[in-house]
Amino acid sequence: MSNRRNGTLYIGVTSELSRRVWQHRESQIKGFTKRYGLKLLVYYEWFEDIRDAIQREKTMKHWPRAWKVRLVHAMNPTWDDLYETLNQ
Repeated sequence: MSNRRNGTLYIGVTSELSRRVWQHRESQIKGFTKRYGLKLLVYYEWFEDIRDAIQREKTMKHWPRAWKVRLVHAMNPTWDDLYETLNQ
């Protein structure tokens, strides 16, 4: 999640991405995303096993910002909001 191109980044894990992004967009989740207005889904990864997703989240949270930005640019160079493409 982000607030704009090259803006603040948030990494999280969920078993229902579409629902969780909607909650962030509607500011229903107190905390970091609400405080910084992070409403754009700019990057995501799918995992069959939630344990793998949790491990990936933990790993990525320790990465330097530049590595995270590189991932976003590779998947979504214009930092478009990918929320609308989730259920297509």
